[in-house]
Amino acid sequence: MSDLIKKSRWAADEEEEERKQELRKQHEDKHAKKKQKSAATTAATTTSSSSPATERALRQVIMRTEKPAPKPYPYLRACRHVDCFERLNHIEEGSYGIVFRARDKETDEVVALKKLKLQPENGGFPVTSLREIHALMIIKHPNIVNVREIVMGNHMDQVFIVMDFIDHDLKGLMQDMRSPFLQSEIKTLMLQLLSAVALMHDNWIIHRDLKTSNLLLNNRGEIKVADFGLARKYGSPMGNMTQLVVTLWYRAPELLLGAKEYTTAIDMWSVGCIFAELLNNEAVLPGRSEIDQLDRIFKLLGSPTEEIWPGYSQLPHAKNIAPVYQPYSSLRSKFTTLTQAGLDLLSKLLTYDPAKRITAEEALSHPYFSESPAPQDPSLFPTWPSKGSGHKKRAFSPSAPAAAHGEPGQDDDLAGTIFGGQTESTGFRLKLA
Repeated sequence: MSDLIKKSRWAADEEEEERKQELRKQHEDKHAKKKQKSAATTAATTTSSSSPATERALRQVIMRTEKPAPKPYPYLRACRHVDCFERLNHIEEGSYGIVFRARDKETDEVVALKKLKLQPENGGFPVTSLREIHALMIIKHPNIVNVREIVMGNHMDQVFIVMDFIDHDLKGLMQDMRSPFLQSEIKTLMLQLLSAVALMHDNWIIHRDLKTSNLLLNNRGEIKVADFGLARKYGSPMGNMTQLVVTLWYRAPELLLGAKEYTTAIDMWSVGCIFAELLNNEAVLPGRSEIDQLDRIFKLLGSPTEEIWPGYSQLPHAKNIAPVYQPYSSLRSKFTTLTQAGLDLLSKLLTYDPAKRITAEEALSHPYFSESPAPQDPSLFPTWPSKGSGHKKRAFSPSAPAAAHGEPGQDDDLAGTIFGGQTESTGFRLKLA
């Protein structure tokens, strides 16, 4: 009875379908046994009527033709069933998946299972899910969440990614902290994040949803980049890609202004927002809508001009906004405890012009990380109760845009933007009449 209860919690296997499968299996087994018995009878008859010479010749033929079956290639083995895992508790739900904490019944290890949100009746397996699985399987890095395997339910819309369970997400952890991380701890976290982002970009993968709630932190001081639901592989030249990406608070200005082409620089803007959030223990640009987000960016960094951002006035939505002119940046007044080198790194991450924005490789060798205090050893980080284990309620964090990425019908230049008002997302939206 307990097994049935656990099984039902994984979403729903239909009893009628299981009964049909069992009857079908019994019928196939019965048919196979009859066929095997018939073949054995024929072989016995043939053997009894054949001569010793014929038997020796037949034995030699069998020895030459029977070869041991080759071992299956590791990545081609059959997926395990989700019933191999015991569901422990629900962790969180995002735009592209639901995450559970579970226990592997074979190894007794605690893992995280992400159930992908699939709708096979609407065009088959979503390209976003394929991209996520592909990215996580090919990128292996100490600071990127490790994917163990893919498991299946009884239906094609029950696909689970099995990952290492990590105790905390950075967003929820910071909201429970009385004071921000130490400068030495921030340097360690930033070095780990930049190292992971550099590897992604080197492998031609752009994440497109970097934020503190997608950064996991274990009790050994190690950051793990997670949630590749919006990630995709790109080429050179980049070409047109979906504009409705990146959670609003971490979205680069070129995306907000409708740029039809963008680069890995949008990830670096998100890294800059994360850096600022680590410093002040709160989101630096918590906009309520795309218009409000742009207004907050202009007030923090000053109004963009053609001199500092060539091509700015040619962006699709630049002519539709009239920001209050502010000629200077207020970064120094907002981050008073940051050293000059640290302010320089933050400024280069939050640079208007994507072509001038610092890359992950360049940021790793920035003087900020070599000045005092030195980065903290990860093993010396403090530990906290695990929210993923259900010890505490998880904090609110905005969601990524829920758009039909890579699917037909998204060619409208204004769809999903501040001037389209047609595509809704689970993030903050503004609809204009």
